[in-house]
Amino acid sequence: MYGSPSIVSDVMTHTVAAVGGKAPFKEVVRLMQDWQVSALPVIEGEGRVVGVVSEADLLTKEELRDDPDAAFLQLRQPVDVAKAEGTTAADLMSTPAVTVRANATLGQAARVMARGGVKRLPVVGRTGLLEGIVSRADLLKVFLRDDEDIVEEVWREIVSSLFPPPSSVLQVEVNDGVVTLTGRVHNTALVPVAARLVRAVSGVVDVRFDLARDDHGAGAAGRH
Repeated sequence: MYGSPSIVSDVMTHTVAAVGGKAPFKEVVRLMQDWQVSALPVIEGEGRVVGVVSEADLLTKEELRDDPDAAFLQLRQPVDVAKAEGTTAADLMSTPAVTVRANATLGQAARVMARGGVKRLPVVGRTGLLEGIVSRADLLKVFLRDDEDIVEEVWREIVSSLFPPPSSVLQVEVNDGVVTLTGRVHNTALVPVAARLVRAVSGVVDVRFDLARDDHGAGAAGRH
């Protein structure tokens, strides 16, 4: 498979702070402070994730402190009122939890985060048991990959298969994650395919081409 992207299990944190549904309000706050996190999975039984309690969930109670009557008028949804009055993790949590599987790609995890409007995702197994947690910062770790590693993968998995010598002669350069392919190719129709595959390689920021067709065709150059 060309340029297989990294998956969630490659970057997730395996040691996770979590709370049970009966955990009291102050215990939830204390655990967030101790672990320096903004949200905690809420689990039941052997570790099945049933919800997530976040700082935003907890702050509904703070809205009641100065002017309870005015605050209740601003809490438009019944669920917000319930959270403002909640005393346990089960009362406060958002459910169902927005989760991701360990074998999801980093791109899939990023889309789940964006659509759910969350900063971190509990990672669960097939039966919903908690396996870890992945954050926005974790998803960005892939871009710390060495340029030399990217060169090796692009050459091995893509260039050598799509543009084999002697009909094509290419060089691969990577600078801060930007891949540039230069040289001569026999079939320029494969350039858009190569662009898509190179972008799927872990750590690639962008891909550029400076290519010319062989002696039988016109030049093809540019960015795809």
